[in-house]
Amino acid sequence: MRFMIGCAAAALMVSGVAHAQTGSGPIDDEALVEDTIIVTGSQIELGGTYEGGDVGRAARAGFLGNLDYQDTPFSALSFTEELAREQQALSITDVLRNDPTVQTAKGFGNFQEVYIIRGFPVFSDDTNYNGLFGVLPRQSLSAELVERVEVFRGANAFVNGASIGGSGAGGLINIVPKRANLDLTRLTAGTQTGGEIYLAGDVGRTFGRDDAFGARINGVRRDGETAIEGQDRQSTVFSLATSYEGDRFRFTADLAYQDVELNRPRPQVTPNGDIPAVPDPAANYAVSDTHAGDEHLFATFRGEFDFTDSTTGWFALGGREGEENNVLANPRADADGDFTASRFDNNREEAVFAGDAGIRTNFNTGSVGHQLVLSGSFTNLDEKNAFAFQTTPATGNLYDASPAPLTPIGTFLGGDLSDPLTIRKVNNFSFALADTLYLLDERLLVTLGLRYQQIETEAFDFNTGARTGGYDESAITPALGVVYKATNTLSLFANFAENIQEGGTAPALSGGVPVVNAGDVLEPFRGEQFEAGIKYEGDGYGVSASAFSLNRPSAIIENQVFTDNGEQRTRGLELVAYGEVFEGLSLIGGLTLLDAELKETQGGVDEGKTPIGVPDIRASLSAQYQVAAIPGLAIDGRVTHSDRQFTNTTNTISIDGWTRLDIGASYTLSTDNLSDDGSVVFRVRAENLADENYWESTGGFPGANYLVQGEPRRLIASVSVEF
Repeated sequence: MRFMIGCAAAALMVSGVAHAQTGSGPIDDEALVEDTIIVTGSQIELGGTYEGGDVGRAARAGFLGNLDYQDTPFSALSFTEELAREQQALSITDVLRNDPTVQTAKGFGNFQEVYIIRGFPVFSDDTNYNGLFGVLPRQSLSAELVERVEVFRGANAFVNGASIGGSGAGGLINIVPKRANLDLTRLTAGTQTGGEIYLAGDVGRTFGRDDAFGARINGVRRDGETAIEGQDRQSTVFSLATSYEGDRFRFTADLAYQDVELNRPRPQVTPNGDIPAVPDPAANYAVSDTHAGDEHLFATFRGEFDFTDSTTGWFALGGREGEENNVLANPRADADGDFTASRFDNNREEAVFAGDAGIRTNFNTGSVGHQLVLSGSFTNLDEKNAFAFQTTPATGNLYDASPAPLTPIGTFLGGDLSDPLTIRKVNNFSFALADTLYLLDERLLVTLGLRYQQIETEAFDFNTGARTGGYDESAITPALGVVYKATNTLSLFANFAENIQEGGTAPALSGGVPVVNAGDVLEPFRGEQFEAGIKYEGDGYGVSASAFSLNRPSAIIENQVFTDNGEQRTRGLELVAYGEVFEGLSLIGGLTLLDAELKETQGGVDEGKTPIGVPDIRASLSAQYQVAAIPGLAIDGRVTHSDRQFTNTTNTISIDGWTRLDIGASYTLSTDNLSDDGSVVFRVRAENLADENYWESTGGFPGANYLVQGEPRRLIASVSVEF
C-alpha cells in the first residue's frame, strides 16, 4: 500500500505530455464569475465561485462529476478553502458549521467527527476524498488539507455507491484536496486560548509550457494546551499535490500525512437517567492519562482524457494506511454529576484501496441531447482491531476539577493489543449507467440511471481470527432526476433515489458495558427518497429551497445487543442562501425543519417517536462584510441555532436547544517589499463569544445517547505572510 501511495504522488512526473480539448455537455456559462468555465460532468475541473469566494458554483454528484447547481436535480453546497482560511478552521467540522443543513456530532466512545444530514449520520470514514470512499482518516481531517468541502444532501447510493461504514443515508460529504495549479507562498503563525501554537506553510508553483504543470507542498504543526482545561493536542499535517492541465489530458495526484494526538481529551457523557447540568464551558472531566491518537498516510490520483470533443474517459485510484491507539474512559453520569468511567483500550489498523473509472459522451438523437455516463467503482477495506476493557471503573464528578485516576487494565480482552487481528473485511463493487436528456431547447433536463451494487462483508473473531459471519449481497438502485429551467435564473427540480448501505457493525461497548455481539455486521439497509425544490440565481448569489421524504431501516443497541429495529423516516424542508447579496456583504445561511419518526418498530414500541439526537429545527447564518471605509478590513460573524434533542426513544428526556455566536475580523496589508502582490493578513476570531455552556449534541451512533459538550470560548489570532 505504501508503494502504491508513493506511486500516486509520483505518477504525474511520468504521465508524459498530452494535447488538447476542454469541453463537454451543454451548459450556460454566462453567469460564472472569474471567467471560469464549468465543464459539465468533469471529474477534475471545479468551476468558479459565487461572489465573495466562499461558496463554489458546482459540487460533485458522484460519477456524474462536477455539476453546476442550476443543472443538478439534487441538493448540494460547496465551501471553499478561502472560507476555511478566513474562519481559521481547525477541521472540516468547523467549515460545516456554516451549513444550516448539517449538524455536527462525535463518534461512539471516541473523538471521530460525525455529521448529521437529514436526520441520518455520516461517519468521517464514509466521507469521500476526491470522489473515493474510505481514503480519509477516520477521526477527523485538518482543514488545511482541503480545497473544497462539498455537501451532497439526500439518498446517494446511485451517484456514489454504497459506503463502507454503513452511514450516509441522508447525504454525503466529498473533500477535494488542495489544488496545485497556482503560484503561492504563504507562511502562517498563530495561537489560541490555552497557549496552543500554530505554524503552517503553503507553497505552490506552476511550470512547464503554458504553466501546465503544478506542484504544491503544505505543512502544518499544532502543539499545546487547548481552550479546554488540561486538554493537550499535538498534530502534524503534510501534503503534496501535483497536477497537469493540457488540452486533452488533465491529471491530479495527492499525497497526505496526518498524525494527531489528544492527551486527556474531554469525553462524551452517557446520562444515567436525567440529564446532568452542563459543566463549566472549559471544564475537563476526563480521567487522568486518557488519550486518543491516530496516524494516517493516504493518497489519490485522478485523470481524465478527452478522446474527442464530445467523449471523455477518466480513472482514479486511492488508498490509505492508518492506525489508531486510544486509552479512553467515558463517564456514565447521574443527574448530580457523579460518574463511573470504565477504562477502554483500543488499537485499530486499517488498509483501504479504492478506485473508479468511466466514460462520458454527448450526442443528439433528433432534437434531444444526451449525456451518457458509464462508470465502475470498487472499495476494499481490511480492518484490524483489538481492545481491552476494565470492569472496575474509576469514579468522579463532572463538576470536580480533580481528574479521576485511570484504573489498571482488566482481563476482559478482545484480541492482542500489540498485534490485532483482522476483524472485518469489506469489498464493494458497482457499475452505474446514467443518461441525461436535454429537452425543450435544453430547458428540461431529465436524468435516468441505475447502479448495480455488490456488497461483500466478512466478520472475524477478535481473539481467534475465525470467520463469524458476513454476507455477499447485490442490489440495483435506480434514480430519476428532473430539472426545468423556467428562466435563465430560476430552476425547478425533483428526484427519486434509493439508498443502500452496509447494515453497520456492532461496537465493542455501549454506555461503558460490552456489546454481546461486538463485531457482528447487520444485513444491508435499503431506503428511498423523494425530493422537490427550487433554485434561484441572482447577481452573485443563489437561493435554494427543497422538501423531501427519506426513510432507512434503523439499528439500535437493545439489552447490549446491536440489532435492527424498524425504520427511521424523515420529512423536511430546507432553505439555503449563499453568495454576495450586496456589494461587500457575503452571506451563507438558512433553515432546516425536520419531522423524524420511528416507524414499524418491533411490537410498536416507540412507534411515531422522534429518533435520538435529531432536532426539529436547525438554523445558521454566516456573514462577512468588507468595510469600504477602511480598505483591507473585513469583519464576519456566525450565529448557529439547534432545537432540543431527545436522548431516549420514548421522548421523555431531552437536552435543551442552544444558540451560539462566533465573530472574527481580518486586516490585509499590502506590501511592495515582499513582491508586487505580496500581503500580510492579520486575523482574530472568537468562537462561542458568549462562552455559553450547552450540550451540543446527543448520539451520533445508532441507539446511543451520549452527550457532547459544546466548545468553550476560544480566542484565535494569526498572521499570514504571502509573497
